[in-house]
Amino acid sequence: MTDQDLVARAGGVCEFCGAAEGLEGVEFAPAGPVLLCPACRGEVEVPEDHWRCLEGAAWTAVPEVQLAVWRKLGGIEAPWAGEARAAMELLPEVEGWAQAPGAVEHRDSNGAILANGDTVTLIKDLPVKGAGFTAKRGTAVRGISLVPNNAGQIEGRVEGQRIVILTEFVRKR
Repeated sequence: MTDQDLVARAGGVCEFCGAAEGLEGVEFAPAGPVLLCPACRGEVEVPEDHWRCLEGAAWTAVPEVQLAVWRKLGGIEAPWAGEARAAMELLPEVEGWAQAPGAVEHRDSNGAILANGDTVTLIKDLPVKGAGFTAKRGTAVRGISLVPNNAGQIEGRVEGQRIVILTEFVRKR
């Protein structure tokens, strides 16, 4: 699909929130590209309620967008996101993509795909709840494990403790 086809399909707006500035296609394998604004691509910090736009986007008839919304909702921990994801009526091809093994893509803060065993670096000081220490920015976490069915989380060892880390706070080495 060309950039012009993507813009035409989306009506010249972000396919998640409807914004019209800074649009770029983002690939959601195996479906294809989705036109997103900088906020929906994760390049700009947004308030948590920004993601409520996904509730409306979930009703699209475009398979690529449906898969992208389904994956994004799976990475949001708010109760409303789980309810919205459970209420989605997926198109048959989207259902196949969503249920396929490895369908959840874990991406770092820069959008690089993460895999089991990768080494990542923390990009922010992170207080570790229940362990009484702060994982410092720049700390290398080797041999990560991906959290199944949650693209926003990985597991790794920091200071001898096995912890869950949000992918938005790591960069792949």
